[in-house]
Amino acid sequence: MPRFLAPLALAVALIAAGCSPALDWREFQPEGSGIVATFPCKPDRHTRTVKLAVQTVRFELISCAADDVQFALSYFDLDDPGQVSAALKELQSLAAGNLGASERRARRAEVPGMTPNPGAARLKLEGRQPDGSTLQQEAVFFAKGLRVYQATLLGRRLRPDAAETFLSGMRLPA
Repeated sequence: MPRFLAPLALAVALIAAGCSPALDWREFQPEGSGIVATFPCKPDRHTRTVKLAVQTVRFELISCAADDVQFALSYFDLDDPGQVSAALKELQSLAAGNLGASERRARRAEVPGMTPNPGAARLKLEGRQPDGSTLQQEAVFFAKGLRVYQATLLGRRLRPDAAETFLSGMRLPA
């Protein structure tokens, strides 16, 4: 090996080691969730009780932060199949209200394995923080049977490729 190649190889290795990607995508299947998701970081799990209009639920939250964006997947179970659409609509309303969304764009949710529901949607929201800075959110709301899901990205500036990878990476195996 010529003498100049060894230092060059070492320099390339050091540069590559210092250039770790901000989003390190990996597939994750939270135990008991019934869903497979793609996260850009190692998520933590939290549980809390939440009072919704339809019923009080045990809310499971899996989330992590990467590239100045919060990535989250939450889910809960309902007792009454007639409440699924109402729960989906309530979650969408809460997301927009919590953000103080001034802009709201919606389209149909498409998650492989989900139960078709007219309340399922994918939203793009934009609002302002108390300091006046912009806050963006993209989320998908869907259900499988009596389990209701919400996957969300939240940050000052969302990368379209990251939003698409995260939200399109959801699937509900049979």
